[in-house]
Amino acid sequence: MFSNVAFILFIIAVIIAARSIKIVPQQHAWVVERLGKYHATLTPGLSIVVPFVDRVAYKHLLKEVPLDVPSQVCITKDNTQLQVDGILYFQVTDPMKASYGSSNFIVAITQLAQTTLRSVIGKLELDKTFEEREFINHSVVNALDEAASNWGVKVLRYEIKDLTPPKEILHAMQAQITAEREKRALIAASEGKKQEQINLAAGAREAAIQKSEGERQAAINQAQGQAAAILTVANANAEAIQKVGTAIQTQGGMEAVNLKVAEQYVEAFSKIARTNNTVIVPGNLADMGGMIASALKIVRGIEGGSTQSVDGGGAGGLGNSSARR
Repeated sequence: MFSNVAFILFIIAVIIAARSIKIVPQQHAWVVERLGKYHATLTPGLSIVVPFVDRVAYKHLLKEVPLDVPSQVCITKDNTQLQVDGILYFQVTDPMKASYGSSNFIVAITQLAQTTLRSVIGKLELDKTFEEREFINHSVVNALDEAASNWGVKVLRYEIKDLTPPKEILHAMQAQITAEREKRALIAASEGKKQEQINLAAGAREAAIQKSEGERQAAINQAQGQAAAILTVANANAEAIQKVGTAIQTQGGMEAVNLKVAEQYVEAFSKIARTNNTVIVPGNLADMGGMIASALKIVRGIEGGSTQSVDGGGAGGLGNSSARR
């Protein structure tokens, strides 16, 4: 009899110990109620509760939880249906509010995410919905986070997984993309032709400039060469005249000049142009000595620094020349 009572007491003690000792896993939080009223939140580790008085009413996971938001049809600003699928990430930050703030905070977050998403999509045109994903995600997170704070939940982020417009819209978008690409190709080709024409015109202009510069430099070089040649000839003539003048002033110089003038006079008449059998000769061949004398007077006048007129007889002799056949 005594052994049976001891065994029963042992069993009761084990049950009481089991109901009194609570081991909470890491990243978990348990909400304890005492006589139906919130009493405490058990943190990870070993905890002691009063059996049959305290009870673990709620168990919450404190890790970041991904929540798949069901796909739904949204209407854009330009009255286009759009199938939207997304995923939500949240974390329980206050276990007591998560237990008593809402009967089911997961359902509440899901429904609020869907309604907020429809509201944000309704403010955008179809093309903008593909471009403004970050704006949509940010708007949904802000709206959910403000409401979920009363439920002890922190909404971390929302991501759109897929945006699916109707098939007709997809075909129209594909045609638009094709047309846009063809337009870009045509623009690129025209820009290439334009640049080619610009390059050709610039090359022709540069070639013309280089050619004109070359011709200009050639003309300058030619002019400089002609000027140098003229200057050289002038210097040579001046030097020759100076040497002749110096030679005339030496002893026997005048006699040499007389002889030279006579030779040139005779040579000039010997080289008079001939046409067929016509020959031009002086009118008075006997007056050749007078002509030579007149030429010598001119030489002497140059030597003396004054110019004298040529004797009329000599000029008359040349003027009386006649043609004989």
